[in-house]
Amino acid sequence: MNENLFAPFICPTIMGISTLPIIMIFPCLLFTTPKRWLPNRIQILQIWLIRLITKQMMTMHNNLGRTWTLMLMTLILFIATTNLLGLLPYSFTPTTQLSMNISMAIPLWMGTVVLGFRNKPKASFAHFLPQGTPTPLVPMLIIIETISLFIQPLALAVRLTANITAGHLLIHLISSAALTLISINILLTSITFIVLFLLTILELAVAMIQAYVFTLLVSLYLHNNT
Repeated sequence: MNENLFAPFICPTIMGISTLPIIMIFPCLLFTTPKRWLPNRIQILQIWLIRLITKQMMTMHNNLGRTWTLMLMTLILFIATTNLLGLLPYSFTPTTQLSMNISMAIPLWMGTVVLGFRNKPKASFAHFLPQGTPTPLVPMLIIIETISLFIQPLALAVRLTANITAGHLLIHLISSAALTLISINILLTSITFIVLFLLTILELAVAMIQAYVFTLLVSLYLHNNT
């Protein structure tokens, strides 16, 4: 029987109804609202991480850019928890879907661009034509800069999708090889399991790093337009 490598990336359904909205809401349940005067250790860790990321990401922004703090922190927490939950057995990772990542990237990118044209129209239009450009190259550079501007949300979505999908595929392939080698060679099986364990640790790091990279790039787009 031929195994479909991309079967884990098919959105699960119940009675023909997609369960993706439920999966997307589930990570939000991990961040509980404190109901005591003194938070527990998990809540202290959450607060410390949020403050650390906020300080690193929002220091470079002015007052207008800092109004996006809540949105950016929500974005990085959502992507990170979704990526991490997708590494659990019998789970599904929504961020492996290009359509979902594009639906996150385009509104955020468009919001930064519209904000730039609204508050700094001269500086925003100046990005299309660097200072000192020779006259014959003006039309070509304008076209190139316009294309590069519209490629930004696609690059955001493809980067996240490719990194998460590649890691999941590699884990799936190595785990299948380990199961096949059990009845052939115990030594090779042990080595394969060690490689699989190290790859899983790497994928945990990639899941968090990609969430940070996605949010950081949106923050940089915001910084360039405020």
